[in-house]
Amino acid sequence: MTLEILTSDALQSIKHGFFTRRGGASSGVFEGLNCGVGSSDQTEVVKINRARVAQAMDVGEEELVGVHQVHSADVVTVTHASSERPKADAMVTSTPGIALAILTADCQPVLFADTIAGVIGAAHAGSRGALDGVLDATVDAMVSIGADRQRITAIIGPSISQRAYEVGPEFMDDFMMEDPQNARFFAAGTGDRMQFDLTGYGVHRLRTAGIGHAEWTRHCTYSDPDRFYSYRRSVHRKEADYGRLISAIRL
Repeated sequence: MTLEILTSDALQSIKHGFFTRRGGASSGVFEGLNCGVGSSDQTEVVKINRARVAQAMDVGEEELVGVHQVHSADVVTVTHASSERPKADAMVTSTPGIALAILTADCQPVLFADTIAGVIGAAHAGSRGALDGVLDATVDAMVSIGADRQRITAIIGPSISQRAYEVGPEFMDDFMMEDPQNARFFAAGTGDRMQFDLTGYGVHRLRTAGIGHAEWTRHCTYSDPDRFYSYRRSVHRKEADYGRLISAIRL
């Protein structure tokens, strides 16, 4: 099966893609294009999957650069290809030929570009990272290496949707403490539970950061198991592990 790569018209002038799980070599609960080196999938199979992604991005395997994601607001500036994976949740670069790659399985994969300045970014933004400012920090890091804030486009790829993201009152409290206006990203659920609009919050943070354009592709990872991995769905199904989707962008 060939790879399925979702793209955005808003980033059409630059090589990028939100890869679905289709077209990979993994099997079992990981069936498809599992690119998670931290999963319990077979290491060699994950390498095969990542090699297919690198080929699709027209880079060598060593130029498909990632980070050790820890749900932080930390951003690294990439100047050259390296197999090292520093602890961070976003990357920026102005170096041609490097593909910045982010792994997700419900959290937001966000790809950024100022095509005129030749500056790109990629971020992993779950609820904690987004609340702590990883998206804002990515924009700031891009500006620090030459991007113009108002020229930056950011696209949020497949993520868990509000109807599938049930949270408790203590979760909402954290967002309300940051800004009472965040109440608009929560809808009433069952009992004391709430439904959180992660991507709506992500778009809000991006627009508040002053960039030129921000949007979500409107693909829900939880509700489409044939195309996407989902951590939350794997928990509900009591599966032992789950695959990781990959999203990438390059100059």
